[in-house]
Amino acid sequence: MVRTLPPLNALRAFEAAGRHQSFSGAAQELGVSHSSISRHVRGLEDRLGVQLFRDLPRGLALSLDGAAYLAQISPALDAIAYATDGLAETPQGTITVNSEPLFATKWLVPRLADFYALHPDVDVRLEASRHLADVARYEADIAIRFVHPGGVYPGSELISDATLRPFASPDLISGPISTPRDLLKYPLMRDRSNGTWDTWFAKAGGVPPDEVPQIDWRMSSVLAVEAAVAGQGVLLVSTEVVANEVAAGRLIQLSDIGFREGGYHLIRAEGALRRKAVRVFRDWLIAKAAPWRSSD
Repeated sequence: MVRTLPPLNALRAFEAAGRHQSFSGAAQELGVSHSSISRHVRGLEDRLGVQLFRDLPRGLALSLDGAAYLAQISPALDAIAYATDGLAETPQGTITVNSEPLFATKWLVPRLADFYALHPDVDVRLEASRHLADVARYEADIAIRFVHPGGVYPGSELISDATLRPFASPDLISGPISTPRDLLKYPLMRDRSNGTWDTWFAKAGGVPPDEVPQIDWRMSSVLAVEAAVAGQGVLLVSTEVVANEVAAGRLIQLSDIGFREGGYHLIRAEGALRRKAVRVFRDWLIAKAAPWRSSD
């Protein structure tokens, strides 16, 4: 059987442009010029005798034929990439990981050296941003986001759901912390915009709700951790992101009382695990975070 196949470069250009709904986005992904993408797509349209994109007042969109073609071409190119990647004895290549700043700065970056020791040929391009990358359009291979109870990301995997507990610099604490009320002697800080201290005192008991200070959310999560290390107050924060500060003695845990309010989840592009480099990073991340992940 003789296969009728368009040029591979034209298929790659069309597939990338279809995912991004943009010639510029495809050009950036493939490392070529905008005109090169346009030329390949127009040549493919001439070869197939169909219009794959519709020009809009702002940008472009797939035609019905283009959308149907993309739905078949994307899995086919993924399969080729997966088969080719599988021939390599060791995982290699660049993967893009988009993470919330707190998790990226305080948990992931300090542990990346362990990953590189295992997989030196994989380059992790880490982006710390509160903006969730669109993994469906391959803005990132993997995204890491904190998901509150009830939040849903289809296909996501739990990384960690450590309890929130109070921490402070040992230089700040001037006496024993034997009851929840003892914390009221110090400034209270939180790393999130919702009322986490209300929840903690309700669970800990001993302080009526009307006596719980109403704390303004004054700074980002990363800055809140740094402020706590600097002795500026008691921070209510999930234990995994301050584990290094605790191990180094920069922060101490003030109570064993804690509660869960969601967890960090791994969100990946469809088909991303076909790449060996993405698979080994995902496996390493899930295994590394196991001590902070509940079994329920």
